[in-house]
Amino acid sequence: MKIGFIGAGRVGCSIGKYLSVSGIDIAGYYDISAEAADSAAAFTDSESFSKIEELVLHSSLLFLTTPDGRIQDTWETIRPLSIAQKIICHCSGALPSDAFTGIEKTGAAGCSFHPMLPFSDRFSSYEQLKHSFFTIEGQKDAVKTVSELFTGLGNTVCRIPGECKPKYHAAASILSNQVIAALDTGYRLLEECGFSREDARQATKELVVQNIENVLRHDCAQALTGPIERGDIQTVRKHLNCLNEEDQNLYQTLGLKLVQIAKMKNPSRDYTELQNMLNSKRH
Repeated sequence: MKIGFIGAGRVGCSIGKYLSVSGIDIAGYYDISAEAADSAAAFTDSESFSKIEELVLHSSLLFLTTPDGRIQDTWETIRPLSIAQKIICHCSGALPSDAFTGIEKTGAAGCSFHPMLPFSDRFSSYEQLKHSFFTIEGQKDAVKTVSELFTGLGNTVCRIPGECKPKYHAAASILSNQVIAALDTGYRLLEECGFSREDARQATKELVVQNIENVLRHDCAQALTGPIERGDIQTVRKHLNCLNEEDQNLYQTLGLKLVQIAKMKNPSRDYTELQNMLNSKRH
């Protein structure tokens, strides 16, 4: 099996390098940026293709690692080519494999395949892929081929329904990207108290890391601590009163979610007054 990549950005480079260092044969890369294709090919010890038709010809499995907005156009470009018996796989977390409209008429098989990993760097994120969990959906032959490729490398691959892709990706975004928004808010509030940004990050490192580790070890309800879990109305009121409107709205939204978790941890505790206060616009 030879594997080609259409798109030489962070995801394409990372998956290609991960496969290459694992002994998998990489045909190479095509990208609208010849420079990007060249650097990805050099990084993975493969070939850079100036024409998409040539890459398709030399590949039996094609990963479309373009931005989501270009997947459909890329598919329309390769659909008229000789792709019978080939596997076509895009790596969008949000789009299902039915983005490959009409694929059943081409003789190819398609799937969508997504690593639950933040690709922060084009040339180093591949090192984390050995620990990555993948989801996949699509046509049977494509799912089987791609799943066996990665489970053979020691990864876990979970099949999900195509109609769940948007909700799945929303979950991944909340767990990854939106957590960053909450952290940034906390760091900014500490800066307003006189901390430097660096000091804020370092001072809260153990707080953040231990909290996440407790969630992973015990789940959310058992890991929950703090004034909302205790039902400490006076402290929560002080928090709300010191925040600007935007931060107060965020605190209320997250606080109401925490109340639901606290009820699971402490089913005999009455959180009604606290919940009513968090729902109120005045404190």
